Amino acid sequence: MIEMINVYKKYPNGIVAANGIDVEIKQGEFVYVVGPSGAGKSTFIKMMYREERPTTGDILINGVNLATLKANKVPYLRRQIGVVFQDFKLLPRLNVYENVAFALEVIEESPKVIRKRVMEVLELVGLKHKARMFPTELSGGEQQRVSIARSIVNTPKLVIADEPTGNLDPETSWEIMNIFEEINARGTTIIMATHNREIVNTMRHRVIAVEGGLITRDEYGGEYGYEG
Repeated sequence: MIEMINVYKKYPNGIVAANGIDVEIKQGEFVYVVGPSGAGKSTFIKMMYREERPTTGDILINGVNLATLKANKVPYLRRQIGVVFQDFKLLPRLNVYENVAFALEVIEESPKVIRKRVMEVLELVGLKHKARMFPTELSGGEQQRVSIARSIVNTPKLVIADEPTGNLDPETSWEIMNIFEEINARGTTIIMATHNREIVNTMRHRVIAVEGGLITRDEYGGEYGYEG
């Protein structure tokens, strides 16, 4: 599903965030991306949804090369990828239902399909009863659930999560991870950058470690492997 071929990324300030990365991720996998701060994790995942472009090399998502993809095609690519951020990025003036529905409205889906799909994903994340509430009326964990619902309402084959439990307490983090497990069990590929050692070591999946812009470890059922 995802293939990086000799990917190199150098920023204008001279920092090399990817230094010849080669990796392949198959449909349906659950992959943790770990490593020290500044190791290149964020660049690694941002290149998968074209937030960043490689300096050289190829990145293929379902056969589409992101390195050469024209700018006007990027929005169509992103409709096929769900992205979950650490800081939720919800629209404060929209309620829960509207935040999730927005992802379908921009692709001009029919109102009937929107209502059906939005209520389905809100039920999955346990927030169907809070559909009319606004982000400021929700806890951090509930806001992250809305963010996850929004990321999967288009039924993407790939969900990319950047530190999705970083701002949450431990109990809420486990609840969020159980939702990701359920999404993955339904066939969606999950790629998650995380510093959460306990989650990685308990919920075992493939672990890709990034340091100095290089993949230093790639293990199935691996551990976090860092002190921090």
